[in-house]
Amino acid sequence: IDQRNMRFDPDLVVIPTGSTVQFPNGDPIFHNIFSLSKVQPFDLGFYPQGQNRTVKFNRSGIVQVYCHIHANMYAAIVVTSSPWYARPGEDGSFSWSNVPAGHYRLTAWHKIAGLFKTEIDIPENGKTEATIRIPIDVDTGR
Repeated sequence: IDQRNMRFDPDLVVIPTGSTVQFPNGDPIFHNIFSLSKVQPFDLGFYPQGQNRTVKFNRSGIVQVYCHIHANMYAAIVVTSSPWYARPGEDGSFSWSNVPAGHYRLTAWHKIAGLFKTEIDIPENGKTEATIRIPIDVDTGR
């Protein structure tokens, strides 16, 4: 997750449990990246442009990331133990291939609205469609 123009880029990543995320500072100013998340609390300390810090995420859950210096900087890391995960496209759609037949709980997370879940059944052959409605105003994002 780059720090660029006093923002995180990207501001949302979805990663498998056990992954390491890098936080390079591309700004000509210091940042101090931290999270108070129960999943993975950390404080990377102050570091200047051109330096990089890393954090390994061994537990699944939502990790919200901030900068001690710049209150407007926010990112989220969704850490999952499932092999099926995705960040939806601009239109909100996503897809997976080769999911074994069975009954599953589909979970979606939105940075303002929170967690939403639905149950789905995957057949032996064919495909399944599922919809999770997240109650936000598309004009404001709230």
